[in-house]
Amino acid sequence: MTSTVPALGTVPQALGSARAGDTPTAEGSALQAVLLDMDGTLVDTEGFWWDVEVEVFASLGHTLDESWRHVVVGGPMTRSAGFLIEATGADITLDELTVLLNDGFEDRISRALPLMPGAGRLLAELYENEIPTALVSASHRRIIDRVLTSLGAHHFSLTVAGDEVPRTKPHPDPYLAAAAGLGADPARCAVIEDTATGVAAAEAAGCQVVAVPSVAPIAPALRRTVVTSLEEVDLTFLHGLMTEMR
Repeated sequence: MTSTVPALGTVPQALGSARAGDTPTAEGSALQAVLLDMDGTLVDTEGFWWDVEVEVFASLGHTLDESWRHVVVGGPMTRSAGFLIEATGADITLDELTVLLNDGFEDRISRALPLMPGAGRLLAELYENEIPTALVSASHRRIIDRVLTSLGAHHFSLTVAGDEVPRTKPHPDPYLAAAAGLGADPARCAVIEDTATGVAAAEAAGCQVVAVPSVAPIAPALRRTVVTSLEEVDLTFLHGLMTEMR
């Protein structure tokens, strides 16, 4: 079953029945939905992507510069892979590289998929309190579906993959699609992200952002709260953010 958002031309995948209008919010809270990034936010996989990129390019005869890691982290596959092809001069097409990277990543997560500290507890709390929740990732659908087997698909009302929107992060399209799919006002959605790319997408969509930096630092800003771990984030915390902005 899919839920379509005509204005954006997107097809987020519906996984549950929660609706923003049914949200049991705390007194005075404006929270309608919670939208979560995946890699580096819920699952400790940002390092997996870099390791796979290093291995794939090594097989092509190229060594990746460690400083490039900050360039490719959190971005869509097309941007990250395109940058690495240009930077190395590797003789491979974007489509060919995308297949190799996705294959390598799937192999990694089939062996181990560690959750970020606090991720399991937060997802369980949101689910138990019937908070409409969406998984919003720049990863492709094939990767999201594999990760959902560990995260638990029942925790999410819908999911939005990077290859299902006209423009993925840092553009606002994925978060606008998720909010629309949940019937929520983006301004009343809390987004949890780990990279500057994801934060930019959420802020461009008009959402309240909680940044949990994974690879590169992220500074606090208007409508943006920075924490060191998901262990600091619970439903009371999220309700508080929305209460403060009213």
